[in-house]
Amino acid sequence: MSAEFAILSNFTFLTGASHPEEYVERAVALGIEALAIADENSVAGIVRAHSHCRDIARRVAERQAWDRDNALIGPPRPADVPPAPSFPIYAVPRLIPAARLVFANAPPLIALPEDRMGWGSLCRLISAGRLRAEKGACHLELADLLEQGERLHLLLLPPAEHLPGGAGGWAPHMEALTRRFAGRVHLMMAPAYDGRDGRRFARLEEQANALNLPTIASAAPRMHHGARRRLADVLSAIRLRCRVEDLGRAALANGEQRLRAPHEMQRIFRGHEGALTRAQDLAARLTFSLDELRYDYPDEGLEGETPSARLRRLAEEGLIWRYPAGAPPKVRDMLEHELTLIARLKYEPYFLTVRDIVDFARSRGILCQGRGSAANSVVCYCLGVTSVSPETGTMVFERFVSEARDEPPDIDVDFEHERREEVIQWIYDRYGRHRAGLCATVIHYRGKRAIREVGRAMGLSEDTIAAMSSQLWGSFDRSGGGDARLREIGLDPDAPRLRQTLDLVGQIIGFPRHLSQHVGGFIITAGRLDELVPIENATMEGRTVICWDKDDIDALGILKVDVLSLGMLTCIRKAFDLMRQHHRLDYALATLPPEDPAVYDMLCRADSIGVFQVESRAQMNFLPRMRPRNFYDLVIEVAIIRPGPIQGDMVHPYIRRRNGEEPVEFPSDALGEVLGKTMGVPLFQEQAMQIAMVGAGFTPEQADRLRRSLATFNKHGNVSEFRSLFLRGMARNGYDAEFSERCFSQIEGFGAYGFPESHAASFALLVYASAWIKCHHPGIFACALLNSQPMGFYAPAQIVRDARAHGVEVRPICINASYWDNVMEPDGQGGLALRLGFRQIKGLSDEDVSWLTAARGNGYTEVQDVWRKAGLPPPVIERLAEADAFAVLGLSRREALWQAKAITAKKPLPLFERELEGEAIDEPTAHLPQMTLGEEVVEDYVALRLSLRAHPVALLRHLLTPEG
Repeated sequence: MSAEFAILSNFTFLTGASHPEEYVERAVALGIEALAIADENSVAGIVRAHSHCRDIARRVAERQAWDRDNALIGPPRPADVPPAPSFPIYAVPRLIPAARLVFANAPPLIALPEDRMGWGSLCRLISAGRLRAEKGACHLELADLLEQGERLHLLLLPPAEHLPGGAGGWAPHMEALTRRFAGRVHLMMAPAYDGRDGRRFARLEEQANALNLPTIASAAPRMHHGARRRLADVLSAIRLRCRVEDLGRAALANGEQRLRAPHEMQRIFRGHEGALTRAQDLAARLTFSLDELRYDYPDEGLEGETPSARLRRLAEEGLIWRYPAGAPPKVRDMLEHELTLIARLKYEPYFLTVRDIVDFARSRGILCQGRGSAANSVVCYCLGVTSVSPETGTMVFERFVSEARDEPPDIDVDFEHERREEVIQWIYDRYGRHRAGLCATVIHYRGKRAIREVGRAMGLSEDTIAAMSSQLWGSFDRSGGGDARLREIGLDPDAPRLRQTLDLVGQIIGFPRHLSQHVGGFIITAGRLDELVPIENATMEGRTVICWDKDDIDALGILKVDVLSLGMLTCIRKAFDLMRQHHRLDYALATLPPEDPAVYDMLCRADSIGVFQVESRAQMNFLPRMRPRNFYDLVIEVAIIRPGPIQGDMVHPYIRRRNGEEPVEFPSDALGEVLGKTMGVPLFQEQAMQIAMVGAGFTPEQADRLRRSLATFNKHGNVSEFRSLFLRGMARNGYDAEFSERCFSQIEGFGAYGFPESHAASFALLVYASAWIKCHHPGIFACALLNSQPMGFYAPAQIVRDARAHGVEVRPICINASYWDNVMEPDGQGGLALRLGFRQIKGLSDEDVSWLTAARGNGYTEVQDVWRKAGLPPPVIERLAEADAFAVLGLSRREALWQAKAITAKKPLPLFERELEGEAIDEPTAHLPQMTLGEEVVEDYVALRLSLRAHPVALLRHLLTPEG
C-alpha cells in the first residue's frame, strides 16, 4: 500500500493550491491507495475528499457490476454503458482524516486519529485552540496536545533546513511526547527538492535514531499537479499582500512540491525505503473513517416519556388545536401514516427539536413559519411548525422522509428578522454551546474578487483591474471567449501578463478563500459537539460555529435546523398586532379567511407593491397573464418566476397551456401523473426527481444525487453529469430523443435556483397573508411595512405613495404626535390615518426618540422645549427641524432650523435662559425667505427619503409634456 500523510489543500486558505477532490482524483490516477488531507489547525476540507472517495468507489462498483451482469450478453451499445470516471482507476483511495497542528511554543506536527476516540480528541484539540482566539485564528500550545491527545498518532515535522537541538527543535519536548504517545510518534522526512535531499534525509535518520523515533516518508504536497505552481505563488502573494515578483523566498523554487506516484517516491527516498514501508504500515493501522461518525440526535423525550410517545402526544394535541370541530378522516389517516414512518426511521427527536424551537418563539410572540422538504406535512402542521394546511394536497411525505435515503428530513424555519437573535441565543442556552453550533459557509472566489486579487498580485494597474472587474466578472470565460470584450475596453488580450492573469483567474475561481457563518443552520447534538467537529468563534459576539458547511453536513447525514430570518414575517406580525389593537381582529397565519376572491382580484390587477414574493417587476408583469384564482396558483406563481424555470424555458409554455393556446399533452400516462398539476411543465425540484425515476428509470439513490445537484445555491452541483444517464434511461423507456433533450434542459435549468414545491407552498401562504392584509387593511399594511424596513423591493416613498393611492390618509411627522414607529390614529371620520414615525428621519436613533417621547407630556410649544425637557443635543434637534417635525407649532422648516441653530450657537444654561420675571429674552426677528414647493420636496427626500407634498416628477411634468 502506498500512502501520503501530509497533503495541504486549499482549505489551508491562500496556501494550498489544489481542491481536496483534485488530490483524490490525482491519487486514483497515480495509484496511491491512502491519503491524508492535513490542513493547518483545520479539518474543513476533509469531508469533500471523503465524499469524492466515496463517489469514486460507487462509480467503480456500478461499472464493475454492469460489466459482470452483461459479460454474457455480447457487445453492448455505447449508449447503454454507464459512464466511467474520467481518469484511469488503479486503486480506490482511502481517506485518512488528519490535521496539521501549528503550536505557539513548539514546531508543527501532523495528528492522525487511530479510531473514533482519536477523532474526538483531534476535534477537541482544535476547538480549544480556536475558541481562545479570534475568528480564523488558532492558538495552540503543546500542553493542549499532551492533555487532550488520546488515540492520536503524531508525525513530527522538521523544517527544510536542519536546526540545532535534534530534529528541528523537537529534542526539548521528546521526553513528554514519548511518555504520552509511546509508540505513536514518528519523524516525517519530506524532500525540499533543492538538490540536497539525500544529505538532509541522512541527517534526519541520525536525529531520529538519537531520539529513538521511526521515520515516515512523505512528499508533503502543496498541489496535486506541478501545473499549479504559478497559482501557488499567486496565493502566497495574496496572503502576504504583495506582488508575485516581490515574494522572494516565499515563492516556490519549482513545481516539485506535488503529489507523487509510488515509483517516484521510491526514487526520491532511495536508500531510505524503510520510511516508505513504515508509511504503508501506519496507513494500515489507521482504520478510522468519517463513515463512523454516528450522529446522535438530542433525546427530546421527557422524564418517563420516550421521544416517540411525546411526538405522538403533541401531534394528537395539535390535531385538536388545528381542527376544533374534528379532523377529517383523510387528515387523521395521513397523520397516522407519517407518525408510523417517522417512528420506523427514528426521526422523532428531529421533529421534536424543531417543535421546541418553534414553541419557544410562539411563547415570546415571535411569528415563524416552517418550510422545507418535510415541513408541509400533517405532523408539522399539528406541531405548529407550519401553517400550511395539509389538505392543499401539495405534498407526498415519502418524497422527503424516505427509507431509501438514510438521512434526516430537512426543515427550515423562518423567524421575524428583528427577533431571530432571541431564538439563536435560546438555542445556545437550551442545549449549551458544547452541544449547539452554527454551520459554516465557505466563501469561494468568484469573478470580481478573483480578478481584483489576482490582478494586484500580478502587478496590473488599478485602472486595468477596475476595467476588467466591471466588464468581465459576470461572464468570465477562461477559454478566451472574452477577448472581444477586452478589446472593447481598451486592453490587449494578447499581452503576456494580461493573458497569464486571466488564466490564473480562471484557475482560482471556485477556490475557498475563508470560512464565514451560515445564515442560520444549527447543528445540535446529544453529546459533545466538539467531539464531532471542531468549534470556533464567529465574528459576531455570542456565536460559535463549526468548520463544515451545509453540503458537508448533508454528506455525513448530520441534523441541521435552519433558523432563518424573514422580513415579511416581521411585517405580518406587526400588522396582526395593529389589527388586534384597532379592530379587535385576532388573526394568525392559519386562521386568515381562505380563498378570498377580492385578494385574487387585487393580485390579477398586479396591485402587489409590498406583497411578499410577487412585488418584483417580473411578477407584476406575470400576475395579469396568469390570473391566480386559488392557493395552488400562488404556489406555482412563487416557483415559476425564478432563474431556474426561466432559464429552462418553462414560463411561456405554462402560460400558453393555462390559457388554452396550446394543448396539454403528456408523452406517457406515467409522466402525466407527475406533471398533471403543472400542465406538463416541470416547475419543482420534486418533479425533476420523479421524472428521472419514472421516465429515466433512476434509482431513489440516483434521484437523490440529482436532487442534491439541483439544490438551491449549491455551487458545486453538476447537473450535466447526469445527462448521459438520463438520456439512456429515457430512450430505454421509449421516449424520443427530442423530448428527452428538452426535458433534461428544463431539469438542468433548476441548477440555477429551482424551487422545491414544499418551499413554494410555505411562501405562497405568506403571499396570501400579506395580500389579504393589503387588500382589506391597506393602511395597516403600509404601517407595518414601514416599521419593518429595510426589506423588500420598495423604498418608503413608494410604500407611502401606494398607501395614498388606496385611500389611506398619511400624516406627516409631528413633534407632538409621532412616535419612533409609524402608527395608526383616528382620522376623525371613523377611520384610521397613518402617522409617520421618527424612524423615517435619517440619522435619528431610537434612544433619542425615547427621551423625546418620554418628556413630551402635554406637548412641546417651542423648539427650545425639546432641548430643555428632553435634553436632546442640538444636532438631533436640527435633524427634527430639517424633517419639518415642528410644523404643528406654526414654524416653517427654516424657522425651526434657525431656532435649533441658535441653541447650537449660544448653548445657554437653562436656569438663566429667561429673565427672573419669566419673560423670554428678546431676540431680533429673522426674516427668512419662504421655501418653494420644489425646495420643500427636495428637503423632504434628504431628511425622510419621502415627501407628502408632491412627487418630484410632478414639478417637472410641464417640461416633460409635449406642447399640445
